[in-house]
Amino acid sequence: MSSVIPTRARERRDGALRRPGAVLLISCYELGHQPLGIASPKAFLERAGYAPEALDIAVERLDRDRLARARFVGISVPMHTALRLGVRAAEEVRRVNPTCHVCFYGLYALLNAEYLFAHGADSVIGGEFEVPLVGLVQALGEGRADRIKGVHRPAGPSGPFLERLPFAVPSRGGLPPLDRYARLERDGGRGLVGYVEASRGCLHHCLHCPIPPVYGGRFFVVPREVVLEDIRRLVAAGAVHITFGDPDFLNGPGHSLAIVRAMHAEFPGLSFDFTAKVEHILERRAIFPELGALGCVFMVSAVESLSDTVLATLAKGHTRADVFEALRIVRDAGIAFRPTWVPFTPWTTLDDYLDMLGFVEGEALIDHVDPVQYAIRLLVPPGSLLLDRPAIRPYLGPLDQAAFSYRWTHPDPRMDRLHEDVSRAVEAGARSGEDPAVTFARVEALALAARGDRVPVELAMRLAPERRRPPRLTEPWFC
Repeated sequence: MSSVIPTRARERRDGALRRPGAVLLISCYELGHQPLGIASPKAFLERAGYAPEALDIAVERLDRDRLARARFVGISVPMHTALRLGVRAAEEVRRVNPTCHVCFYGLYALLNAEYLFAHGADSVIGGEFEVPLVGLVQALGEGRADRIKGVHRPAGPSGPFLERLPFAVPSRGGLPPLDRYARLERDGGRGLVGYVEASRGCLHHCLHCPIPPVYGGRFFVVPREVVLEDIRRLVAAGAVHITFGDPDFLNGPGHSLAIVRAMHAEFPGLSFDFTAKVEHILERRAIFPELGALGCVFMVSAVESLSDTVLATLAKGHTRADVFEALRIVRDAGIAFRPTWVPFTPWTTLDDYLDMLGFVEGEALIDHVDPVQYAIRLLVPPGSLLLDRPAIRPYLGPLDQAAFSYRWTHPDPRMDRLHEDVSRAVEAGARSGEDPAVTFARVEALALAARGDRVPVELAMRLAPERRRPPRLTEPWFC
């Protein structure tokens, strides 16, 4: 009899976790897209016999009734903004449901495990999180306390889970519909956007990026049929455009090309965008005309800076001259080039900042850059590869755990003041719906004034009154 009672107890616990809503997955922010960070683990859990519910607090209220019913809450934190919001969500879970198991998972979870354990987390998962997540739910349901590979708990550390997964087609049922998220703005119209990933992780080791400390230069492809079936379902839900959210779509160019060729053959009118490094644009230049012909309307590239000093310090793998060549390759393919920037670093001079603005204006890229990019300040999270480099040490301050980043101070006080001024200008412009060209002019004026230069006629007055804006998503990119 003694062995029967524990078995029945395990069955009761496991049965409770298999009830609808007992497992709740929460997304906090995923760049204005329907969150793959809960659609993917939701599919894995359903395949294992669970009935998880999904909640995206970027567009839905944090439902206290659903929190109270949950026995396991998984909080997806693929980026810095999501982590900040996720901690607040965990605190609310603890208030409503103190005995619920709270697990943070995603790129920023493992990097900030110590802080998360002090603020509501019972477990943390990094890397390819779906298999450890299912294993954790199963162990909790069965009352097992054994260590699960990839699951980090306060009692003992665990590294990221970096094994190839048996991928499932993401389960998007129960997620907010696509019309709650960013749209593609193109030729005066707006269309629904679907978000997929053809690969995860990255081959490269850019020092400021949060991916290398977790993935260590590894990347994993998602099987072509899984990606294509996900795209089919998104098209059925109304998507006219697909964003490939891979950290770098060209890490595996053969895999990526095979997917967009098959996608175009099945849905000839479907457009898409992707992200890739400048060095990959140069290395894979031969495929860009085909990418344009297959429906790519814009691409994002983390240019970060035009200063060769800054680029070398961040180990970006490209130079200032490479940026101009990459821009030419992409434009010649009929694809809009959308650079992203980290314009405030300890090594960026005021002249460098103005040089970036001059490049944006001179290359007619004002409408290709979301104004928030002019205010991005280098994040140095726990685990950052920059922390081991001598270049950062003269400027580095203490870890601000609540901000999930080390503080740093620029050697030129004008740059720290400029960052504050530009941030205010960009935020005010975003709140008022200001034309990005007007915001650009304000930023340019602030930078020139910081250097003591004469401020020219407002840039918006120098632009053509009727200009054709390139394809873009209606929510700006930032992490």
